Amino acid sequence: MLSWIRYAIDVDLNFRPTGRFSNGLNFVDLLAQLLGISSPPPFADPTTWGTRILGGVNYASAAGGILDESGQHYGDRFSLSQQVVNLEGTLSQLRTMMSPQNFTNYLTKSLVVLVFGSNDYLNNYLLPNVHSSSLRYRPPEFANLLIKQYTRKLLTLHSLGLRKIFIAGVGPLGCIPNQRATAPPGRCVDSVNQILGKFNQWLRSLVDQLNQRSPGANYVYGNTYRTVGDILKNPATYGFSVADRACCGTGRNQGQITCLPLQNPCPNRSQYVFGMHSILLKLQTPFWSDELSTVHPPTRILSMSNR
Repeated sequence: MLSWIRYAIDVDLNFRPTGRFSNGLNFVDLLAQLLGISSPPPFADPTTWGTRILGGVNYASAAGGILDESGQHYGDRFSLSQQVVNLEGTLSQLRTMMSPQNFTNYLTKSLVVLVFGSNDYLNNYLLPNVHSSSLRYRPPEFANLLIKQYTRKLLTLHSLGLRKIFIAGVGPLGCIPNQRATAPPGRCVDSVNQILGKFNQWLRSLVDQLNQRSPGANYVYGNTYRTVGDILKNPATYGFSVADRACCGTGRNQGQITCLPLQNPCPNRSQYVFGMHSILLKLQTPFWSDELSTVHPPTRILSMSNR
């Protein structure tokens, strides 16, 4: 998790690092607000134990991917596999805090949010000088590799007793500042967006398969690609004025190198679609609005917590 003070600068007014990889609240923070609960504490926080874990835990890790090797050039991070192991540790604690029946009911009612895939492309497949995956796999083969590993971990979550799972797809990565820096001015990298098609398509199909084979479970796919695409096409509708460059960073589009520890972010951060690390600050809004077309099967995320 990130520990630079510039990140989450708009979250902690005491300018303490919070581990967030953006300047403001993230997807799970705002979902927690809408549910009327506190933001889940980060797993890596030494104080995340005991009664503090009853309201949920955030296992997210910057640069962590579906594949263990994704993002390894950044150093320590929790991949999907390790995050599941961390979750199992939390469940072991919870099991000692309640009766077996209450524990089962607790898991059944819990909402799991997974946002994976971007790092496997940005910090693996699209870095041929660092990772060899693009040399070993064609885009559909790499997508298949990701889906197979993702499937195994989703089945593990089900075996643990979790039944409500929201799975976000990958957005148009070819349009983030880091990638646009290699494209003609004003253009996204279409070839990058095209290679994501199979992953999102198969992930949505996987959700259908899991719902069919798991009676009583509720798997939902979030169409991040469509949601982000709409934000980029109509930034003013979402309150943004800058959609092609980052608020803090180095190089063309201020996105070739992410915001560094001593860099000063732009003062008008709320006007940028891409915050201090090419992370969409308002991606979450359409997911729980009345536009049911952004999720599959059609539902509202908030309603998942009430079923």
